Amino acid sequence: MTGTEAVFTSIEICAGAGGQAIGLHQAGFRHLALVEIDAYAVGTLRANIDAQPEWSWEKAHCDLLPPTDVKLFEPDTDLPKSGELLQRGLDLLAGGVPCPPFSHAGKQLGKDDDRDLFPRMLQLVEQLQPRAVMIENVRGIMDPKFSDYRDWIMARLQGGDYREEDGQLAHTRGLGYTVCKWDVLEASDFGVPQLRPRAILVAIRNDVLKDLKYEWPSPTHEDPVSVAAALEETMRERYGRYFDGAQGELARKKFDTWLETARGRDAELKSKGGGIAPTLVGGSKKHGGADLGPSRAKASWKQLGVSGLGVANDIATCEKKGSEARDLFGPDGPMLTVQQAAIIQGFPRGWQFTGGKTAQYRQVGNAFPPPVAAAVGKSIIELLKAARERDQEQA
Repeated sequence: MTGTEAVFTSIEICAGAGGQAIGLHQAGFRHLALVEIDAYAVGTLRANIDAQPEWSWEKAHCDLLPPTDVKLFEPDTDLPKSGELLQRGLDLLAGGVPCPPFSHAGKQLGKDDDRDLFPRMLQLVEQLQPRAVMIENVRGIMDPKFSDYRDWIMARLQGGDYREEDGQLAHTRGLGYTVCKWDVLEASDFGVPQLRPRAILVAIRNDVLKDLKYEWPSPTHEDPVSVAAALEETMRERYGRYFDGAQGELARKKFDTWLETARGRDAELKSKGGGIAPTLVGGSKKHGGADLGPSRAKASWKQLGVSGLGVANDIATCEKKGSEARDLFGPDGPMLTVQQAAIIQGFPRGWQFTGGKTAQYRQVGNAFPPPVAAAVGKSIIELLKAARERDQEQA
């Protein structure tokens, strides 16, 4: 897809390391702009857009902003490369707005959390008038305690009643959209070897939707992909470096033990969702080094033969530093490398992350799994294609 005529365009806020951007790109969208505040994540996006041939369209047309607070993002002045294309109308405004305000792992302050960016997202919807809107968040936003806030968000988009902070009922005309679906998708239903439910809102502009019906994505995998299946190749690659050396016997024993443990856990849980990983968490800059989550998550990883006490060095760094005892041969099994954590999130193997190990892992842990984004993106593109064909026939 090299031209600009028939392209379905998107702008994404809170782009992170590109999990959602990858999925939407796979679905057929081409990005006019990617907005992200974290400098390491911006570096990751830039490195991959520059290096990967399939992102040549973005290399030519996408405004990858320097680290930018989305509250300060001004589409009218910040898009020198894509501004002309934007004048033709934007197909999709997407964003994985920050999760901590609604996460069960946090205080669930919702709209009272200064990291809540739903209001900014709605301002951008009003300003850009995209044909479709996609907003991703944690499952916690669907909790009953946030029902009034969800009502306000839907009312802002499509009109209707909502309850104000003082309990009074209010009404707004909305921005001219229909919220077609706001529901939870489980990542393991789309081939991601992880328990990762995500709440997705899809809204379509009324003049685009008209008589069409939006179809929510169906699962692509009847059986989940297990951690054993997802990581066997890379685990064999990591341990295999030592098979013919002084630590060969230990390396073979440790690899076999990991594989047997992971496969055994998968077999044990076949009727309960299979041997998938617990939810990866990226944590925040306020905390120390990276690990695989709270105590319960670490216990689940241990049952899969993986140590959750930290993140391993990559193969080259492990050899250089001689960190095999920590990274591969520990009593609880191997630690995951950043790239293996990325596999657990559904990133393609060639996607590279910038920054130190902890910065890279946080980018991975905070990501939206690309296969889920791809499924939702395809469902939106199908409707946009149908709308485009309908409008061309009526012209």
